[in-house]
Amino acid sequence: MSDTLIAFSAAILGGALRVGVPFLFVSLGECLTEKAGRINLGLEGVLVLSAMAAFGGAYLSGSVWVGVLVAAGAGALLALLHGLLCTLPRVNDVATGIALMLLGTGLAFYLGKPLIQPQAPQLTPIALGGWSDSSVVQAALQINPLLPLGIVLAVVLWLGFARTRWGLLVRLAGDSANATRALGYSVGAIRIAATAAGGAIAGLGGASLTLFYPGSWNEGISSGQGLIAVALVIFARWSPLRCVGAALLFGGAGAIGPALQSIGISQGYYLFSAVPYVLTLVILVLSCRPGSVAQGSPGELSSAR
Repeated sequence: MSDTLIAFSAAILGGALRVGVPFLFVSLGECLTEKAGRINLGLEGVLVLSAMAAFGGAYLSGSVWVGVLVAAGAGALLALLHGLLCTLPRVNDVATGIALMLLGTGLAFYLGKPLIQPQAPQLTPIALGGWSDSSVVQAALQINPLLPLGIVLAVVLWLGFARTRWGLLVRLAGDSANATRALGYSVGAIRIAATAAGGAIAGLGGASLTLFYPGSWNEGISSGQGLIAVALVIFARWSPLRCVGAALLFGGAGAIGPALQSIGISQGYYLFSAVPYVLTLVILVLSCRPGSVAQGSPGELSSAR
């Protein structure tokens, strides 16, 4: 019984560390974007397009890190398009995000057709389980090398928002566009820059999908993780550090089904695969109450065009 419990716990932990990485990067990207006062629902398209771009870049170049850079670039470009479109008169952030989501996924499906069968170089895992004699624990602690980068980015964003000039400007643009203009700064330029940077960060989540876990390109690889990350930011109260814990929570929720299979329980596998989506609905119901503003929400989000 104890061995089964250890195996199950290790599988949940390993799954959280693997599955949570895309959630982490996309939520950090959306956190930066929303801090500037803009909502980007197109991050689902960014995630899928960057996943395809990462795989294609690694496959064609033979270098996995070239694939990572290509993913960040693809994410930045699609998000930049969103930022530019949203500066036009009478353009709605949410509607534009949905359109960009469809564009990103459509481009990824079209351009990625030749990449479904080939194998690309993969990120080498960081082994943190050498201290244990258990092969299960050792396997669970094969860490995505992008995970430490995500944690560092979360700390940098947290410190940046609190203690740097650029962080103050991003927060100011997100809290009061009028105050930003009164100080002589361009709200549009700040939001475009934040949106593009957020897309680049989210693109790293796409790279982790095709270059680490599951480590291949297919058209259903995202499974809505980009949209879930928007709810994750609300759950984290727009705090980059809380995004780390929230991403691991969602990753662990997504790992319940495979963890049960690892200990021989296969009944209800697909039901447990729905846990992240149920968790998203619960978070939205508890966080989004009519007539109230969520704690930590940038002021301009309540008046998003």
